[in-house]
Amino acid sequence: MMTDSRHIDVSTGSYPGHPRADVWHLWRVFIPRRSIAGHLVWGMVWRRSNGRRWAYKKFVEYSENDDGSR
Repeated sequence: MMTDSRHIDVSTGSYPGHPRADVWHLWRVFIPRRSIAGHLVWGMVWRRSNGRRWAYKKFVEYSENDDGSR
């Protein structure tokens, strides 16, 4: 049986053999980085491997008892 790399589904952004590629984890950034939306982020951010690069998202703190009022 022959396989062709064009038949691999890469729509999820992960590659076979990288089980943690889709896992976000908290990371502290001291030098501002570009987020997946194109904004600069620093401090506590979500980070995951995106092939050879890292993808970043802004971390927003919340509490379970937060009703929106301050």
